[in-house]
Amino acid sequence: MQYRRLGRTNLMVSEIGLGAEWLERHTPEECREIILHCEEKGVNILDCWMSEPNVRSNIGAAISGRREKWYIQGHLGSTWQNGQYVRSRKLEEAQAAFEDLLQRLGTDYIDLGMIHYVDQEEDWNAIVSGEFLAWVRQLKAQGRIRHIGVGTHNPAIARIAAESGIVENILFSVNPAFDMLPVNGDAEVYFGDDFSTAVDGISRERVELYQRCEQLDVGITVMKGYAGGRLFDAKRSPFGVALTPVQCLHYCLTRPAVAAVMVGFDDTKQIDEAIAYHTATDAEKDYASVLAGAPKHAYTGQCTYCGHCKPCPVNIDIAMVNKLYDLAVMQKETPDSLRDHYRQLSVKASSCIGCRSCESRCPFGVKIAGRMKDAAALLE
Repeated sequence: MQYRRLGRTNLMVSEIGLGAEWLERHTPEECREIILHCEEKGVNILDCWMSEPNVRSNIGAAISGRREKWYIQGHLGSTWQNGQYVRSRKLEEAQAAFEDLLQRLGTDYIDLGMIHYVDQEEDWNAIVSGEFLAWVRQLKAQGRIRHIGVGTHNPAIARIAAESGIVENILFSVNPAFDMLPVNGDAEVYFGDDFSTAVDGISRERVELYQRCEQLDVGITVMKGYAGGRLFDAKRSPFGVALTPVQCLHYCLTRPAVAAVMVGFDDTKQIDEAIAYHTATDAEKDYASVLAGAPKHAYTGQCTYCGHCKPCPVNIDIAMVNKLYDLAVMQKETPDSLRDHYRQLSVKASSCIGCRSCESRCPFGVKIAGRMKDAAALLE
């Protein structure tokens, strides 16, 4: 295992971390097996954003007596209400959830206190100007969290947070499918004779985010590095070709400021497949050649969340609805977290009036109106 400094936290974290979300599916014994196998392989950072009580208790039981071996990335504002996950900015709810996290994990502090899931500027502004951030800072002053971070899928919010001076770490979604989006409205970039230009066409906004975080010494821990496993399947990959776990990890770990990729594991075999990154050859790590040889139709009919479909007459965030829908259909059961993310949208997919003006602007031929119906049926 290799270790990297996580920005100005100065924590030396393993390049491969444990994203514990998938542990919700497992028994206490299975959780313990996965966590101890990770520890044996040198993994030392664990992300627990989930509010579900049992998974928190299972993780706590697995790390009992070995707390000092782990850096815990815990989330502030992820609550459990009426038997389901709810993101909350209400101080009393967030405080109760944090106390529950400490109690169930069997610890009196969290290494990285992450302000949970901030994807809108209005939400960020309300947090930093109100009592929520004051509470987070109080926790740090008390030593109950050691460092302040934020979790977001939005590169604009991530940059605002990095430049605010408030956070030391950002949990951000990074993978080739999310990064290699259209940088302009010219579909010929993707369907022209030289498809390899698409590999170099990483979203400028994301490139600048990674560079800015490196300049400001703000560390990045990665979520969704495998895109929910979609990148392993040529039929589901937006590139039309399959990547390996090693290639996905190499992509993430070659982004500036990235210190660790938080990977979800269902069994010890998947852990070993990720750990194999450290003994892989350059050829095994090479993702660029694979993407350069992807079929020209790789993006046809598949949403890349580029936003060129805007404006919508009823103001649906089409890109976000499509992203949440794609993440949901990758899994056997739709996680409560995805449903809650969807509930937070001010306009739902069911508001679609079927005008299809968005489809006339989509450079990739996505049948958006039909996807809105499908998303509404699944997520509402």
